[in-house]
Amino acid sequence: MQPTRRAWGVGGLVVVLAGYAVLVAAPLVLAGAVLIAAWLLARQAVFTRSLERTTRSLSVDQQPVQTTVRTGESTPVTLTAALEVPAELALAIRGEVPAAARVDEPMALSLEPGSAAASTTTTVEWPVAGHYRFEAPTLTATDGWFRETLSTGAEAAVTVDPPTPRTIHLGSGGDAVGLAYGEHISERRGSGLEPVEIRQYAPGDTADHIDWKATARLGSPHVREYNVETDRRTLFVVDHRAPLGTGPRGETKLAYLREVTLALAARSWRLGDPIGLVTVGDSGLTHRLDIAAASTTHRRIRRRLLTLEPTSGSTRSQRSAGSTAGVRRQARTALEGDSSPFATQLRPFIAGRPKTGQAVSSPLARTLRTMLTDTSPAWVVLCTDDSSPADLRDAVAFARDRGAFVTVLLAPTVLYEPGGLGDLEAAYERYLEFETLRRELARMDRVTALEVGPEDRLTTVLEAGRRRREPAGGTP
Repeated sequence: MQPTRRAWGVGGLVVVLAGYAVLVAAPLVLAGAVLIAAWLLARQAVFTRSLERTTRSLSVDQQPVQTTVRTGESTPVTLTAALEVPAELALAIRGEVPAAARVDEPMALSLEPGSAAASTTTTVEWPVAGHYRFEAPTLTATDGWFRETLSTGAEAAVTVDPPTPRTIHLGSGGDAVGLAYGEHISERRGSGLEPVEIRQYAPGDTADHIDWKATARLGSPHVREYNVETDRRTLFVVDHRAPLGTGPRGETKLAYLREVTLALAARSWRLGDPIGLVTVGDSGLTHRLDIAAASTTHRRIRRRLLTLEPTSGSTRSQRSAGSTAGVRRQARTALEGDSSPFATQLRPFIAGRPKTGQAVSSPLARTLRTMLTDTSPAWVVLCTDDSSPADLRDAVAFARDRGAFVTVLLAPTVLYEPGGLGDLEAAYERYLEFETLRRELARMDRVTALEVGPEDRLTTVLEAGRRRREPAGGTP
């Protein structure tokens, strides 16, 4: 509780009068100072009781119209205050807006003495994805002599999702597939849901395994065996280096990969699989959530993915990498069909694949080598693009060699670059180069490689390839 300026003035008067009374030995002046001080204390007591009655009868609600919005959207937030009896004090209520949100004017309302209700609505804009919590509104009450500020009402929350990409294609070679992540059955036998075989009863089998229908039909005791369902420990590895930011706002490589990863994480949550998350930026590991029960990790993984943005890699290194890749591509094209000793000697150096035992410089490969220990997951879902084929091969091979099944979700760069479809012939050639990489990965044991991208742009590229294959006079 704080005195207002008026109360401080009266308090100062009491001090002056008391001091003067002591100096001049004036009992009447001192008595007057005491009476004024007592009156001020009585005002304070009255204010305290009024404040208690007000807070007991006051109901404050700060409620967004929507609790889930998209980045860049706005949503109205209504602040309402209601009293069971008219206000005895002057009340000012201010809503607290998250720091990441934008408002044109403060969210505030006031109730004068004698008022019983008030409300205001403010439009809040959400420029950044994430999960945001409104703090409880702040109440300031005063009677002109004393003032008190406290929090009142319940907190509210809003989840801001990134812009949704257009229709997502998930598949291989232009053919769409469903989510490659379904129910899974082990090879172990025991109690479960999936019947495997009926065999004759053997000593040691328990009676509850006996299939009585088969026993009656075959004339001797038989038991039915089932595959045992198992939990699949799954690690999502999401690449958010600078190249993953390629594409229009809300339709970048990372945006498309994020949508598919969210769907896979939700499915694993429904299946009850333990899941974890690793995110990789240009300098390496940026976030780690160890594998645990999906019931406890799914929400945290979702929030992390929704706020994930591409890191800002070195422009110089990106130009250098892009230039090197382009030179390699041109050199490979120039050496096609050349069987000379010079071409044979040069070809391994421009293949773009590191030699065995070569030090790993890719953040993706380094992170996998750190994460995949002796307790490696049964399944690794690797979300990345085709910008570093050699590093990708190394990362996938390492995960597979650690005994994990690997699903690679690849974003073809040609489908995301601004103006990338300006020359459809060139775009189709680049897509064929990507498809060669995807098929190479898919041929690895225990590896599934799928493309992720805008369905309409992929259709355009494939249609250009189909027209190129047709004879000049049309389809025969």
